[in-house]
Amino acid sequence: MRYAMKMNVLLALAVMGFGMVVAGCKSAPELTQAQALTMIQAKYDATPAVGANIIVNNDGMVQGATAKLWNRTTIYPNKYWADFTLTPEGKKAVKLTGGGDVIKWRPESPTDKKYSVVMTTVAANHFKARDIKDIQAVGKTRSVIFTEGVDLTGVPAVLVGIAHNPGNQLTTSQTADFVLDESGAWKLESIQ
Repeated sequence: MRYAMKMNVLLALAVMGFGMVVAGCKSAPELTQAQALTMIQAKYDATPAVGANIIVNNDGMVQGATAKLWNRTTIYPNKYWADFTLTPEGKKAVKLTGGGDVIKWRPESPTDKKYSVVMTTVAANHFKARDIKDIQAVGKTRSVIFTEGVDLTGVPAVLVGIAHNPGNQLTTSQTADFVLDESGAWKLESIQ
């Protein structure tokens, strides 16, 4: 009987001690999807705006020529290589990754549908974050998957159309990680 009573007292002390430890621990504040989105977008807005890279395939070359962004200036004897020069309107819309104003179109054959060139929009914008998924607790940190999108604001409509041609990737899935700062508030640690 005496042994049972000692065990009850020890058990009660252990439960009280555990309760005090749990009560003494501060729980992390909630991180909402809206807060996460706001912090991610603030990070994007704080970085310098950049032009969007657009992959221009054969259809895009035709669209750009029709819209008078570039003109064919040279055609080569094989009849499928050509040089295109950016027009004044084209120079206001895109920059060539290699510099200059001549697009050197060099597909492997007349039926090569995979050949493309990369251009960068003159209009510079920040990435846009959207479609925040459920926030996951990973130890003392929080992690969330979201969609990072290219912003084509200020880009001529024909280039927006070209950007939607096959080969272009206008959105990617990213993961943002959050940690508690010294004051106990959540802060964005990284985007991967």
